[in-house]
Amino acid sequence: MTPVPFIDLKSQYSALKASINERISRVLEHGQYIMGPEVAELESQLASFAGTRHCITVASGTEALLISLMGLGIGRDDEVITTPFTFAATVEVIALLGARPVFVDIEPDTCNIDVALIEKAITKKTKAIMPVSLYGQIADMDEINSIASRYRGIPVIEDAAQSFGALYKGRRSCNLSTVGCTSFFPSKPLGCYGDGGAMFTNDDALATIFKEIRIHGQRRRYEHSRVGVGGRMDTLQCAIVLAKLERFEWELVQRATLGKMYNDALDSIGVSRVVQRPDRNSVFAQYTVMVEQRAAVQADLLSKGIPTAVHYPIPLNRQQPYQGYCCGDCTPVADRVAERVMSLPMSPDLNPRVVGQVADALRQFGR
Repeated sequence: MTPVPFIDLKSQYSALKASINERISRVLEHGQYIMGPEVAELESQLASFAGTRHCITVASGTEALLISLMGLGIGRDDEVITTPFTFAATVEVIALLGARPVFVDIEPDTCNIDVALIEKAITKKTKAIMPVSLYGQIADMDEINSIASRYRGIPVIEDAAQSFGALYKGRRSCNLSTVGCTSFFPSKPLGCYGDGGAMFTNDDALATIFKEIRIHGQRRRYEHSRVGVGGRMDTLQCAIVLAKLERFEWELVQRATLGKMYNDALDSIGVSRVVQRPDRNSVFAQYTVMVEQRAAVQADLLSKGIPTAVHYPIPLNRQQPYQGYCCGDCTPVADRVAERVMSLPMSPDLNPRVVGQVADALRQFGR
């Protein structure tokens, strides 16, 4: 049996080859590899797509989160409320600044942060709330913003590394809070061919601060207004994302279609899955189910040419660097979900027949 690609980037490149190669050639011709014209062009197009006043491209999604925290003045002994069920980048940027991540458990069906638990976690030291829009579905941002506004207007940073392009009550991910941060890692819904990321805000002052921080804190060349980082997204990667934007709306439709096909097929055989809320759509950065005997299921599917992945097997509060931030069993739902989640092949170029193959394999295993 021909193996199924977990993420089919080759087909995407084939469809966009001429445009991608042309974009790359332009950069090679003008030679402005850092902060070339494609950077401003991409920022303009991304801001227009998301509906924000500002987009600031940066070196990675991690850098976007770090610069957001730095720009908001978050530092030693401050607290940032977030989820333990995410990639390490969400939490490591908090710890790197000497701040304290405060873990709030997740919803058992969406795997996003449980909004009902956030208010109880707020203290006088809380300086930001950082929800993660996991698996391509946006967290309940209106309720999070409402809670934040009742407590000194706490800034909210959406970690939208997996949800760029998704809608929440008619609004785009990254245009739902103080700052939205996304990643262009190759496997993301909108990816480049290396590392890259972007920050979105409607706050003019914050946008200026973020731009300075990403270039070593420079207001102008060799004049440093603040501590910064080397956080620029290089011109070649911006050129690649510009080419991919030409097809992005089509890809979002394909992801939604494939996600519904998976939902219908797996619901019909009783396989538990991540649930999508009716007031928001998912871009299905991953298509994730919940199974018992996960290792055995993965081995069985792999023997049939179907790869899987686990996002994420160990909550961050259970990981060595972050164990001291959560006392006792503060995240029982995340602990249980981490034992069961399993992601299936998903990308806009996935052959729809694969959905049926996956459902058949899961049905046969369950017999």
